[in-house]
Amino acid sequence: MIKRINDFLAGLPMTVVGGIFLAMSFVFPRMGLVLPLDPAWVTVFICGLPLLYLAIWRVVFNKGISKISSALLISIAMVAAIVIGDLFAAGEVAFIMEIGAILEDMTTNRAKKGLQKLIGLAPTVGRRIASGTGGGMADVQGAEPVCAQEQNGLENREEALQEEMVPADQILPGDILRVLPGETIPVDGVILRGETSLDQSIMTGESLPADKGPGEEVFCGTINRFGAIDMKATKVGQDSSLQKLIRMVRDAEQNQAPMQRIADKWASFLVPVAMGIAILAGLATRDIVRAVTVLVVFCPCALVLATPTAIMAAIGQATKHGVIIKSGEILEKMGKVDTIAFDKTGTLTYGKLQVSDLLSFQTSVKEEELLRLAASAEAKSEHPLGKAIVAYAVEKGISLVETDSFQMQGGRGISAGVSGRKLFCGNEKYMLQNGIEIPGAVEKELERLRMQGKASVLVGEGDTGGVCLGLLALSDLLRPQAGEVVGKLAQMGTGTVLLTGDNPRTAAYFAAQAGITDIKAGLLPEEKVECVARMQEQGGRVCMIGDGVNDAPALKMASVGVAMGSMGSDIAVEAADIALMSDDISRIPYLKRLSNATVTTIKASITLSMGINLAAVTCSVLGILNPTTGALVHNAGSCFVVLIAALLYDRKFE
Repeated sequence: MIKRINDFLAGLPMTVVGGIFLAMSFVFPRMGLVLPLDPAWVTVFICGLPLLYLAIWRVVFNKGISKISSALLISIAMVAAIVIGDLFAAGEVAFIMEIGAILEDMTTNRAKKGLQKLIGLAPTVGRRIASGTGGGMADVQGAEPVCAQEQNGLENREEALQEEMVPADQILPGDILRVLPGETIPVDGVILRGETSLDQSIMTGESLPADKGPGEEVFCGTINRFGAIDMKATKVGQDSSLQKLIRMVRDAEQNQAPMQRIADKWASFLVPVAMGIAILAGLATRDIVRAVTVLVVFCPCALVLATPTAIMAAIGQATKHGVIIKSGEILEKMGKVDTIAFDKTGTLTYGKLQVSDLLSFQTSVKEEELLRLAASAEAKSEHPLGKAIVAYAVEKGISLVETDSFQMQGGRGISAGVSGRKLFCGNEKYMLQNGIEIPGAVEKELERLRMQGKASVLVGEGDTGGVCLGLLALSDLLRPQAGEVVGKLAQMGTGTVLLTGDNPRTAAYFAAQAGITDIKAGLLPEEKVECVARMQEQGGRVCMIGDGVNDAPALKMASVGVAMGSMGSDIAVEAADIALMSDDISRIPYLKRLSNATVTTIKASITLSMGINLAAVTCSVLGILNPTTGALVHNAGSCFVVLIAALLYDRKFE
């Protein structure tokens, strides 16, 4: 009950009421108005009771020097002022302190819905294959990867098997599961039969789909884009990759220490000093009023306001530039960051596949005609590469033609009849499988494109003895500001590193374009976390920038997490401390400069408040100030701190 009353009084509306009554306490006597009860009593009750409760609670329940807090010093000053009958001074120190606490709460509160959204991605059901004859299941469990020539016999054997939908938590290691196109992999496992392409962005962040076949590992939560596969469950329940990802986010969330008020850090020093000076002043002058005045002016209200007001001004400044900062503590941390770790896909790059190269190997086929043929053939394809080719052709105004005899082979390519021509679009294996030779010059082009981290789709014509017409290379595109951003960060003495789930060659190509030399590629979510943790264990302060679900644990582990808010996943945005709502990474140097200025402003405000306190204590001991005038000086110091912080709002950081 006491705590509920305390929480109610500590709210902003009641604090405003306390401020109104405090003003009445100061103004009414000077207007000749006499009230039966000093209005400052209301302020003392509303603003002083929460402080007194907090001070007593910390003394009783905290351990060590954490028992001594700024709330304890202000409570002592408030009680002392009440004892000598100066209610305005008592109410003033309590009111200023409560305002500081509210400002701090406003800068540190944030929603924590990311974990629930991540849990929502976990598959709830799986398609388990059950035996209809008693021997089918054993056969399937022991099945080896099959080749194309065995497919007919495989289809006959599958007639004895039945499918059943079961809850994901009932799937056991060794169970055989079938995953159809568009379905989510329910547990970790190994493919037994079938070929497909999986969207693994939830785990690796890689924009290109991963072609998978028999014997290859698949992860829980990844999406089967097309091609039915049979898989054997290996890691289920809490052991699956997605559940590990969920646990990492939860653990990182719980490991976030709450922001400790800077005034409380000083309290173990301020309280004994203030009490000592007050007692000595009282004994030396034999004037209890001077002792109480020392306690009033020694209250660290300006010190309490220094951090939250500067942070609120900086947050307002950042919001105008499309940067959402969720926690006041983060600005202080960002100002101390010495390394910025970038994810690649969707962060340094746009995260969307686009045709980057169009090469014709036949003089009779112009590049525009090659694009028309390839896009027409791929028009019915469900593969992300095929869809990207079609989208590029449409964007270029290419008119597509109707196709016939369309066929798709998962993980290899498609064939279709286009304007009377038999076309094949796919990888090298698919071309060779259909009698289309790959000349040495084409192989060199393919290797060059691989070194640039690009995916290639070959276009061939003919059933036997066919020719390779050309190829289309697809790639993610680097954001044009990436190189400039890395350069500006280097000028500020901030290092950069690339942490990505992409393969090393793709990572090296994009890193070279952006000017990043420190590269760590092929990383799963837990490995990104390990890299961030390792850098921080070595004394670094790391800011992680990412956009995907797979980045969420690393965003939480880093000193500061920044998410690409516009196109990034909701989970990454919720896991991060800062969101770039326009996906403009050129905001990163701005954010760093703003954070540096915020830290400088806080230090300047603290220095000013301590200087004012020192001068006010001296005047109090000499009898120049009394509790009321001391409270006004004390209030003036707080106003100076707020004014200095407010200047941050309109300062230019471009």
